[in-house]
Amino acid sequence: MNYTFDFASVLEQWPLLAQGAWVTVKLSFCATVLGFILGTLCALARNSRLGWLRAVAGGYVELIRNTPLLIQAYFLIFGLSSAGLTMPIMAGAVLALVINIGAYTCEIVRAGIESIPKDQLEAGECLALSRLQVFWHVVLRPAVERVYPSLTSQFVLLMLASSIMSAVGAEELLGVANRIQSDTYRNFEVFIVLWGVYLALSWLMRLGFWLLAQVVFPRRRKLGTPL
Repeated sequence: MNYTFDFASVLEQWPLLAQGAWVTVKLSFCATVLGFILGTLCALARNSRLGWLRAVAGGYVELIRNTPLLIQAYFLIFGLSSAGLTMPIMAGAVLALVINIGAYTCEIVRAGIESIPKDQLEAGECLALSRLQVFWHVVLRPAVERVYPSLTSQFVLLMLASSIMSAVGAEELLGVANRIQSDTYRNFEVFIVLWGVYLALSWLMRLGFWLLAQVVFPRRRKLGTPL
C-alpha cells in the first residue's frame, strides 16, 4: 500500500467541519427533546383505556419502526412537496428525526411505565396524592429513571443517524464532509477526521446525559446507583 496521508488540506477546512458539527448538534438536540415529548405522549396513549387511542398510537409505532428513516425523510421533504406541501429542508429533517425517534422512545417509556408495580399506585392514592401527583411522582419519573440508560443510548444513536439527513440536502456533518472530499480528493483523510468528530460528539452527548441524570434523579446519586 503506497499511500501518503495528507491531513493538512482537510484540517484547514475546520470552519466548515465546525459548522456541520453545530448543525448536527442542533438537529440532535431538537429531535431529542421533541422526540422524548412525542414518545412519552404515545406511551401514555398506548396505556390508555380508550381503544381507538391505543390503536392510533400502536399503528404509528409499527409504521415508523418498520420503515427506513431515509424513506420517511424523503416522504416528508420531497413526497409532500409534490403534493403542494413544502417545507424547508432543515425543518423536514428535524420532523423526520422527531417522528422516527418518537416511535422508539414510545416503546422504551411504555416498558418503564409497565414496570411500575400497581402497589405503588395504590400507595400513592393512600397518601392522598392527587392523580397528577401520582402520575408524576409515582409513575412517570420512576419509569423514566428505570429506562434512562436505554433512552440515552437511543438518543446517541439518533445523533449518529442524523448523518442520513445529508441525503436530503441537510448541511450537517456528513454533508459538509462530502463537500470537503469533493474539493480536496482526500477521501480517506476526510472520513478518518469524520470518524473522530462523531466519536467526540457521542462522548460529549453521553457526558451531557450523565450530568442531566445527576440533577433529575438525585435518589440515584445519593444511593450511588449507576445510570
